[in-house]
Amino acid sequence: MAPVLQSSQPWVEKYRPKQVKDVAHQDEVVRVLTNTLETTNCPHMLFYGPPGTGKTTTALAIAHQLFGPELYKSRVLELNASDDRGINVVRTKIKDFAAVAVGSGHRQGGYPCPPYKIIILDEADSMTEDAQNALRRTMETYSKVTRFFFLCNYISRIIEPLASRCAKFRFKPLSEEIMSSRILHICKEEGLNLDTEALSTLSSISQGDLRRAITYVQLFAIFAGSSMKQSQPSAARLFGSSISSKDLISVSGVVPQEVVEALLVACRSGNFDVANKEVNNIIAEGYPVSQMLSQLLELVVEADDISDEQKARICKKLAEADKCLVDGADEYLQLLDVASNTMRALCNMPQEFSYET
Repeated sequence: MAPVLQSSQPWVEKYRPKQVKDVAHQDEVVRVLTNTLETTNCPHMLFYGPPGTGKTTTALAIAHQLFGPELYKSRVLELNASDDRGINVVRTKIKDFAAVAVGSGHRQGGYPCPPYKIIILDEADSMTEDAQNALRRTMETYSKVTRFFFLCNYISRIIEPLASRCAKFRFKPLSEEIMSSRILHICKEEGLNLDTEALSTLSSISQGDLRRAITYVQLFAIFAGSSMKQSQPSAARLFGSSISSKDLISVSGVVPQEVVEALLVACRSGNFDVANKEVNNIIAEGYPVSQMLSQLLELVVEADDISDEQKARICKKLAEADKCLVDGADEYLQLLDVASNTMRALCNMPQEFSYET
């Protein structure tokens, strides 16, 4: 296979830390894992925390630092959410890989090369409960020759018997300062200019997810490059380009704040037709309703002129609508339901309609 050109490589991969010590803002995790690498005495591990905080990067870095490029492919098995992870995969692919014995540990090329293999299960919280139960026996049977790394966003979705067999590491959301530092470094390397306002916007819309922030910046770079003179080389077209808050919002899929505010104003009016018109406009523009609900929640929670009782009623309806959308409900009907209930809460209308008999 031909090597991937540097210019076509996703920036998330291009700037992914290669060593555990380079992972940002996870000081406790890095300290413990650095000691683990020195002793090569590695337990089963469970990494949990929000997306884009370094879980996958850390797991890959450990594997690379233990085995090096030559042994990596034969000693490490990676499975992520795109793979089938039902019980049959546990019984076949995972079990077959775990069962194969490896030679005694001897350093090769400066790498420790301990006498065990590593299985990395990314997004392990999406595994079925039956598959997780089947893994318990596999972990116990092959513990001498195999270590499991479980990576998940929600530790509550990992069954307790599995979690109790692992050393747990919590990955914290990245602070705005850490994210800004990393993004500015990437922008400098790529020849992009990011002003203070844009940096703040990027931190806000990515919500502590560094992977998402890097992707947004690269998306802008792609659009900026395609809109400039095509006769110039790609790098030359991009070098010196400035990124504004408006640019980031346009490529991020975030609903413009004025659209969210317009819906809230329509709900405050107490006029159903006005609210319905705003809902129709949002659907017609193709804005994602799940994102709309998330931003409406922030707006309502931060509003000083909405009472606690009103906020509670609105938040309850937002949560119900979000669950319905996940289950495949119609976006227009759910957003209209949210708008209707928000209007009733803000205008102190009865929570339930009474019907005369």
